[in-house]
Amino acid sequence: MSDTCILQALDQRRSSPSRLLGAPAPDDATVLRMLQSAVRVPDHGKLVPFRFLRLQGDARHALGEFLARRSRERDPQALEAVVEKDRLRFSHAPLIITVIARLQPGHKIPEQEQLLSAGCVCFALLQAAQACGFGAQWLTAWVAYDPEVKRHLGLAEDEHIVGFIHIGTPRMEMPERERPDPAALLQDWQP
Repeated sequence: MSDTCILQALDQRRSSPSRLLGAPAPDDATVLRMLQSAVRVPDHGKLVPFRFLRLQGDARHALGEFLARRSRERDPQALEAVVEKDRLRFSHAPLIITVIARLQPGHKIPEQEQLLSAGCVCFALLQAAQACGFGAQWLTAWVAYDPEVKRHLGLAEDEHIVGFIHIGTPRMEMPERERPDPAALLQDWQP
């Protein structure tokens, strides 16, 4: 593939809303191939400060039921529509890969660099999904930061959810949106 083709593929990356992702999901071999590409991120110190948790099938709906209960615990006055949104949060895309940062506090590699490495995995996974013909969306919401959700998913104390990458077959082609002009963002520093 030429450099131009690679840049065109990068330029065509776009998110597909999770509610517009359906079956089929990538098979196991394709998931592993996408993850193989996704882990090729900057990783100062070779710490591998990330891991994955796959959500698919009935596990998505079981998590949705937990989220509905947790939503009510967090806000007993929550409208039923809010609770229902949380119940269905993981029911649209057939596959969700949870990217979890495994931070090592006190290591010579700053925690921020470790976290950024895990964030790069999220973006690389979006690109890998699209390269394999699937749509994907990186989501977080309150769910990624709630300590009870972390416990429910079995995360360790030093682990943090960086993103839920929803993956499936897009039900429609996503239109292009306006992107920032890199020239307007670039400055030259002068001493």
